[in-house]
Amino acid sequence: MADSLCHLPPKASSQKVTERGKWDSKKEFILSVAGAIIGLGNVWRFPYLCYKNGGGAFFIPYILFLVTCGVPLFILEVSLGQYTSQGGIMCWRMVCPLLEGIGYASQIIIFYGCISYVVILAWAFLYFFASFSAELPWATCNNTWNTDSCVVLNNFNATANWTSPVNASSSILEFWQRRVLNISTGIEVLGNIQGDLALYLLLAWALCYFCVWKGVRSTGKRNKDTLIVHCSFCRDSFYLCLLNSGTSFISGFAIFSVLGYMSQKQGVDIASVADSGPGLVFIVYPQAVTLLPFPRFWSMCFFIMIILLGIDGQFVGLESLMTSLSDVYPSQIRKGYRRELLLLLICAVSYMLGLVLVSQAGAYILSIFDHYVCSGPTLLLMAIFQSVIIGWIYGADRFCDNIEDMIGYKPMSLLKYCWMYATPLICSGTLVFMLLKYTPLKFNNSYVYPWWAYWIGWFLAMSSLSMIPVTMVCKLAKEKGTLWQRIKLCSRPADDLTMRTTTNASISASLQAPDTGQNIKV
Repeated sequence: MADSLCHLPPKASSQKVTERGKWDSKKEFILSVAGAIIGLGNVWRFPYLCYKNGGGAFFIPYILFLVTCGVPLFILEVSLGQYTSQGGIMCWRMVCPLLEGIGYASQIIIFYGCISYVVILAWAFLYFFASFSAELPWATCNNTWNTDSCVVLNNFNATANWTSPVNASSSILEFWQRRVLNISTGIEVLGNIQGDLALYLLLAWALCYFCVWKGVRSTGKRNKDTLIVHCSFCRDSFYLCLLNSGTSFISGFAIFSVLGYMSQKQGVDIASVADSGPGLVFIVYPQAVTLLPFPRFWSMCFFIMIILLGIDGQFVGLESLMTSLSDVYPSQIRKGYRRELLLLLICAVSYMLGLVLVSQAGAYILSIFDHYVCSGPTLLLMAIFQSVIIGWIYGADRFCDNIEDMIGYKPMSLLKYCWMYATPLICSGTLVFMLLKYTPLKFNNSYVYPWWAYWIGWFLAMSSLSMIPVTMVCKLAKEKGTLWQRIKLCSRPADDLTMRTTTNASISASLQAPDTGQNIKV
């Protein structure tokens, strides 16, 4: 990788690359992108963050960020990928070689996410197979993991002596904490690796491998129709963002309906029953299915949905990794079965690293990944860098011209001003506020991590972001001249990218309807 980091991009493509896979249809493209952006986070992260940050009042800043940051950045990434026809590393190398490290940083974050979030699939598999029992195991207190204070909420009488969660606990909570997690007293007590979860984790990785091993393949005839199907990707990206938010809203309504029921049944504040993180899904929804007729059937359906959501997001991340690596090292990877072998190696290494997450301290470790590595300041900094590169270094006007080359018309001016001003300013302000108001992570708002756990979290976060300055130093060291001359030279887009404007303009002209002279749009 060191050679790749310090290697200046050629001003014109000098290496022959085998033909990339293409989407077979617009429907494939939309469904694949929808699968990438709609995942487990819509089911558990959004409802919990909504509750944690004021309930209904949370929607005001959420919509503000969605309009000024979320949608513009999503369209930016989709447009950049479509225009360069490259993966997450090479697209930034072609646009701004100096900040190619953004591509490496994003892929490292994706790799961390693949390692950590796949454990949620293992939990979902455990619940799914447990649903085939004669009676749902979390709906009774007659199991080996239950304590004497276990109570089934559905059978609870409001006049019973349930005045505090200290002297009674629900059967669902005990199944989650004592059977699924078998949670230890803290992250410093790693405990044993749980055999059943390790097998389910292996099953999840096997499914992800076979979903990704062939990559994107087009079986149809590659003609100009392949170009036409994506002519409306800007509009489709906007609709996909709305679909993503709508999914989160619906999930939030379902979550809080059941949380209110559980709070009323137990006679405690809703904060006492609202678990943080993915535990929210595995407590609230299992409680909901026990209230329905044929609970085992609905439990199977729900956890199949969770598994499909998780696998979809997982193999999209893996595909992003494989595409990025294949673009950086095409002659080494795109030969024979090297791609499949590399994917197998990545899955095997990820599985071995992920075994720590199915230990008795796995839930504590997952919270570290979720809080420091895959969200918060890390993603805010990535958003700032991306918007600054496109808005100011590469040029928002030039990028809008590139989009016009692809779709036949310029995107709305609001996007340009968001890339240049709104997105970097709002993300920067949020980042400063987060750092000023920083409070150490607590597990379930109670357990305080040891000091070294926080250092590990920040180290993992910085391990991805450090790729940006490392790449800058390598690029500048390889050039000659003054520092300013080196910066200007390394900030120049690749020549073969800038030539695409003329090429795509001729393609757009050839896609005009012969009778009307109007551009074909879908």
